[in-house]
Amino acid sequence: MLTPIDAACPYCGEPIELLVDEMAGEQRYVEDCSVCCRPIEVAVSFDKDGDPSISLRTGDDA
Repeated sequence: MLTPIDAACPYCGEPIELLVDEMAGEQRYVEDCSVCCRPIEVAVSFDKDGDPSISLRTGDDA
């Protein structure tokens, strides 16, 4: 099941929508911003109720 999550690009600040595959569990991957095309590092985690949340970073973040 793909769940849409609204976020803001850590580079350009524009709103973007990411689709999270809840069946894949916790994950880390790189996805290009649909606005500025820069690579965003995405980390997906789930709370105790199974609801997904995301953390976004630039490749420059330490």
